[in-house]
Amino acid sequence: MTLRTGARGSAERTVSEADTAAEFGSGDLPVLGTPGLLALLEAATVDALAGALEPGRTSVGTRVQVDHLKASPVGATVTATAEVTYLDGRLVRFTVAAQDGAGRLLATGEITRVIVDRDRFLARL
Repeated sequence: MTLRTGARGSAERTVSEADTAAEFGSGDLPVLGTPGLLALLEAATVDALAGALEPGRTSVGTRVQVDHLKASPVGATVTATAEVTYLDGRLVRFTVAAQDGAGRLLATGEITRVIVDRDRFLARL
């Protein structure tokens, strides 16, 4: 499979106590914390790349620009989507969004990842 613009991925999570702003330390409310939301959005970008990378290759996040628009309580189902909108060599840019079970837009933005050789990347640490 070849990486191409238009490739899509998704990820879904039911918000648990472990996903809350209070648990992450990013606030004190029992709602989906922005760090948890970002992790879900990044999981959707990884899903969009699934099967498209050569053996030994992976991707790493390098830039995130997301507007977290609405809160999601514990028990809510949140679905994140990602679409490849730009490719330039190893750089891959995604448009991302998250919705709740009622279809309300919770977040929107852009995430950039770079494709790397897994072994070379780890060797540099």
